[in-house]
Amino acid sequence: MKKIIFLSSFCFFLQFSIAQTTNYWIILKDKKDTPYSIHKPSEFLSEKAIARRVKQHIAINESDLPVNPSYLYTIQTAGVKILNVSKWMNAVSVTTTDVSKVERIKTLSFVKEVIEISINNKLDHKFDREQTTDVTTEKSTLKSASDLLNYGISSNQSRQIGVNCLHNAGYQGQGMTIAVFDVGFFKVDSLPAFDTIRANGQILGTHDFVAGGTSVYEDPTHGMNTLSCMGGNLPGRLVGTAPKAKFWLLRTENEASESWQEEINWLSGAEFADSVGADIISSSLGYSTGMTNPAEDHLFSEMDGNTTIVTKAADWAASKGIFVTSAAGNAGGPPWFKITAPGDADSILTVGAVDSMGVIADFSSRGFTYDGRIKPNTVAQGVQAIVASPFGDVFGQNGTSFSTPITAGAVACLWQAHPAATMMQLLFSIEESASQFYLPDSIKGYGIPNFCAADSILNYMGLGILVHQYSIDNLNAFPNPFNDQLQISFYSSAKELVEIVLIDVEGREIVRQIKSVNANSNNTIIINELNKISKGVYILRLVTAEKTFFKKIIKE
Repeated sequence: MKKIIFLSSFCFFLQFSIAQTTNYWIILKDKKDTPYSIHKPSEFLSEKAIARRVKQHIAINESDLPVNPSYLYTIQTAGVKILNVSKWMNAVSVTTTDVSKVERIKTLSFVKEVIEISINNKLDHKFDREQTTDVTTEKSTLKSASDLLNYGISSNQSRQIGVNCLHNAGYQGQGMTIAVFDVGFFKVDSLPAFDTIRANGQILGTHDFVAGGTSVYEDPTHGMNTLSCMGGNLPGRLVGTAPKAKFWLLRTENEASESWQEEINWLSGAEFADSVGADIISSSLGYSTGMTNPAEDHLFSEMDGNTTIVTKAADWAASKGIFVTSAAGNAGGPPWFKITAPGDADSILTVGAVDSMGVIADFSSRGFTYDGRIKPNTVAQGVQAIVASPFGDVFGQNGTSFSTPITAGAVACLWQAHPAATMMQLLFSIEESASQFYLPDSIKGYGIPNFCAADSILNYMGLGILVHQYSIDNLNAFPNPFNDQLQISFYSSAKELVEIVLIDVEGREIVRQIKSVNANSNNTIIINELNKISKGVYILRLVTAEKTFFKKIIKE
């Protein structure tokens, strides 16, 4: 199955009709004679989009320039309807019933290539059907005395990844903007789970890249479910992971087709999200096999981070400083098994699914990528995740569709806490906080992240100086995980005093010692009597006269 999206129980018996249309993806050669200039970005980018680039030292370049308007005019006057325009890929998608018009477009001097896309409105294999659990009769979990928010029965999906720690510190997504890509946002304009974000003006806008316009509140329910994982607020039942963030609701997925056109819609959504200044994209969509036209099916060899339209789009978005979270896919079983595009993109956070105990879901798509990279990056609860139901309460849903927005909301809170961080610094800190960072695999990737630990990593390592960037030849600690003793191995080029600090995920110094080390030697330092400290994740900090080193360690 290509899709990650799920059909709610009340929609199983839809009747279908078949209608054949043909679209075309027109790739252009250049942007010559464009009236736009990279020196005047305010003409085509919002103030917030420009600020994002400035903050992350991202240069505005030719890819930011809109497609040459004269090219668009010439294509349109050929008699075709323009559907999408991509400045990043310098391409246009069009639809027409007259093949001769397309042949005429192929002869235009500025046209590089034209690719045919088949569209078949056929719903019978559109959705992966995962178990839905009715939890409306369950008692609400009592609010934990240590938590500021009353998560109720949704508490595990926040606590499992440590985002409750950020919530308790006041970071609940304020000032962050998340663009949600999905198939539709059923009754978000009226359901009680979204009363708060409606009342507070947290829905910045909507757009439909499938049918045009701004109407997205009709069937199906999947986008409503995913949004609730971030922005839902039913105290004692469901509180999302970024309840005070702002949202753009973007329909990029056509529930009635399987084609590359949806990948192009995703690309358009990403460019739109960039232009309006979104910080994060949460996408619970994926593409592999099952296309209307089998010639458009993707091969595993295409899951290399560089091939599919949607993967290129995700990497383009990341290159503009947007943090992209993407579902790994629900193809963990035969015949596909592997992650789906754009989950293979190399600069995004691809999220798999586990249950409430951290056990991998059998449906969660596996890595590695075709070129051998770690995917998924991390995992979160996607088995019986608590989401808003179309009937006003909540229910349990399965899928990487839900572990992804749960994680995306946590990313918003982490970025709010560290506004000077770049997108890649956030990504690295999240990976480094995860449960199996030192032993990543193709099933859980780096494991379950701990956003409280990621916060400490960013606090104590200094922005741009993450564990990824330190040579393990300089600092090592073992055993890791440790119990009552920790042995530190550190190479020093000078005879000096060094400071050793053990920091917990709350940022508290648990151990602090000063030790003497020898010059041009691999020094061994032993820290004893650690059996009394609590189990969990810690940051080891070693300070010399010239540099500070860090390493994530675990107490078992």
